[in-house]
Amino acid sequence: MAVRLVFRIHAVQRMSERGITVRDVREILYSGETIEGYPDDTPYASRPVLGWCSGRPLHVVVAENVEAQETIVITVYEPHPTLWEPDFRQRRRPWNA
Repeated sequence: MAVRLVFRIHAVQRMSERGITVRDVREILYSGETIEGYPDDTPYASRPVLGWCSGRPLHVVVAENVEAQETIVITVYEPHPTLWEPDFRQRRRPWNA
């Protein structure tokens, strides 16, 4: 059964500001890599997914509403290299920045 993709207003605003399309987000969610998990987030567990679009890394943060069969896109951003390790999978520790 297909899961419906739902975009929060915040995500749509950030995507517009950053030149990121719905197609980009779908591709990242299809082929990207979950890099962390936030099982205690409410109202739904969430996770950032790392993917690449036109040579730039992007994080798509989503929450899963399993009951409604929805993946909710919370935000999308390009991780800043000073805040993330070179592979963009882990945050830098303050003494590494």
